[in-house]
Amino acid sequence: MSMSKKKSRLKKTQVEQILDKNKIAYKQIEFPTVQDGDVRSLKIDHQGIDEHRIYKTLVLEGPTTGPLVGVVPVDTHLDEKALARVSGNKKVEMVPLKKLVKTTGYVHGANTPVGIYEKHHFPIYIDTDAQKEATIFVSSGQIGRSVELNANDLANLVHATFADLQKA
Repeated sequence: MSMSKKKSRLKKTQVEQILDKNKIAYKQIEFPTVQDGDVRSLKIDHQGIDEHRIYKTLVLEGPTTGPLVGVVPVDTHLDEKALARVSGNKKVEMVPLKKLVKTTGYVHGANTPVGIYEKHHFPIYIDTDAQKEATIFVSSGQIGRSVELNANDLANLVHATFADLQKA
């Protein structure tokens, strides 16, 4: 295999290996990232992809469930009251940044519903808008790396519940 061929293929992340093992179709994608202090995040340039199809994985805690995950489009905000309601908690709060790696095993910007479920089996809730799209993008466990896949396939794999999670 030539060097140029080798470089164009991305080494599979643990998440992609889990998807392979479960025979779930996906496409690898890399988004440009930017460093802001000690946090690395996606740049605004989403390579012409509708932002509403790119989902962020947010980790919260509730007194009833403990850690739980909300998955919403990057161009929206999570309605914490809605997540609390559907998860059976009185209220939920974001896991502090300093506790994130200890809680999930992932740094800010790399949290992924697939990896979190595989490691911890936390309850996962995906915004219902995901079901309106043929495919959505979620992190594949590394900053700037995502997978494009069918939302129902994702939900089945991670035993997620679809719910209205966006702030109005």
